[in-house]
Amino acid sequence: MRIVYHLGAHFTDEERLLKCLLKNREVLAEHGIVVPGPKRYRNLLRDTAIQLKGSAASRDTQALILDKIMEEDVADRMILSWDSFLSLAPWALDGTLYPAAGERVRAFSQIFPEIEAEFHLAIRNPATFLPALLAKLPNKTYDDFIGKADIYQLHWSEVVQRILTLNPGTPLTIWCDEDTPLIWPEVLRAVAGLPEDVVLEGENELLATLMSGEGLSRLQSYLESHPPASTMQWRKIVSAFLDKFALPDRINTEVSMPGWTEATVEELTALYEEDVYRIAHMPGVQFIAP
Repeated sequence: MRIVYHLGAHFTDEERLLKCLLKNREVLAEHGIVVPGPKRYRNLLRDTAIQLKGSAASRDTQALILDKIMEEDVADRMILSWDSFLSLAPWALDGTLYPAAGERVRAFSQIFPEIEAEFHLAIRNPATFLPALLAKLPNKTYDDFIGKADIYQLHWSEVVQRILTLNPGTPLTIWCDEDTPLIWPEVLRAVAGLPEDVVLEGENELLATLMSGEGLSRLQSYLESHPPASTMQWRKIVSAFLDKFALPDRINTEVSMPGWTEATVEELTALYEEDVYRIAHMPGVQFIAP
């Protein structure tokens, strides 16, 4: 069996991936894939990792935890999703992004040290990630929130490197949250480990949140009458419909942070794009790009 950890990050998914996979439990089960409900494992894994203090769990402990998580007797692949695998939100920024990411991921995977692991992570432009994070911490002022961090030196590539360093050899798939509308089917299949020809219910639900009802209806009709011959063609079609029918308030994110200007956002975005390029070329990373 292989355990797949969808690591978040915060504000990149909002449980959308897990909800879609849970909706397709029967189809996934036909391929030996199980998707436990989050209440079965999130607190359990957190408490177990704390008790183990980074040590590997015994076989008895592994069997006990698996029995609590899985209803099925056997599986080829089990998917666990939680945006707090890397850190709880209040500690996502402490001088740098997710400073304990490597240790946290290692601690969770040590609960099942004899089972192959696989990691998946979405990243997001710090220009929109930081405001979203601050909004979730209403008791913190901007200065307390930023602390000693330099907003121009917050690199996701450092988070990725910490995960790779402490979890060598474990497959790691990365994608950008901003690209998700154009790569959503690929993300679903990458996490689930499914071939391209398997159709999942709710694949278009993300697009339904981004474009008008008329636009979605026209898109679906077009795809039915003009089935795309490739993933690239599907992206071009979806991109064209988003350009025409996207709801502006769903596509354009307004950024509001004390002391930030348009120039701040532009510079953070440019640095993020450079960082994404670095990540896409890091050894050990499988990068999903549109």
